[in-house]
Amino acid sequence: MAGMRKIVLKSVLLAAAVLSLAACGFMQFQRREPWRSRAEATCLERKLVVESEFMTLDRPINKGACGMDSPFKVTAFAGGAVQVKTKQTLACPIIPAIEAWIAEVVQPAAELYFGSQVVGIHAGSYSCRGRNNVRGAKLSEHSFGNALDVLTFTLADETVISVEKGWGGTEAESGFLREVFIGGCAYFTTALGPGSDKYHYNHFHLDLARHDKDWKNHYCRPILKFVPRLTYQRPNPYRK
Repeated sequence: MAGMRKIVLKSVLLAAAVLSLAACGFMQFQRREPWRSRAEATCLERKLVVESEFMTLDRPINKGACGMDSPFKVTAFAGGAVQVKTKQTLACPIIPAIEAWIAEVVQPAAELYFGSQVVGIHAGSYSCRGRNNVRGAKLSEHSFGNALDVLTFTLADETVISVEKGWGGTEAESGFLREVFIGGCAYFTTALGPGSDKYHYNHFHLDLARHDKDWKNHYCRPILKFVPRLTYQRPNPYRK
């Protein structure tokens, strides 16, 4: 019996190892596209992100296909005015888009709906994984520090606006969240929120995925029957 248990245990461990290697192998078959390094280099050359006490350049991250050439560790946006709950790891190109979105959409929307300013966000950034945390799926933009997931906004009076609860909350909460989400559709190439699918019921996913060579195509879901009260630009330093 003892011998049989050893054989069974070895079989289980071998099967687990094979599955693990298979998953790793799939990740290894995926490659980091050359445009990502070019975009990072362009961002740095144009000094679109300047190091400060809130943004520090870190060592390259190379984890198979995942990673960044020049990752930034971010503790706050807007010159320190908008704190992040946990330190974010982001590639250079997406940081100017986040800064512009906060300055030109989030803050005006906060003033419009609450007469206040946003002073903090709870968000997630770099994570080497498949899309929607699905094992074996195509790598998420989070794998390249090219995406930000926003769960909450904190106002100056310490009011917390949750994407999950506020989406169907008060008129001010739902209006504010829809305003900043639609603004995200203009400032990012991908914007996903509650109602887009089962994975985004509690946060906004914003990224700069390359849907075409000039970053002109934007993927925004859900499509809302909501008329924004603000006007938006599409600032993209990489568009020719």
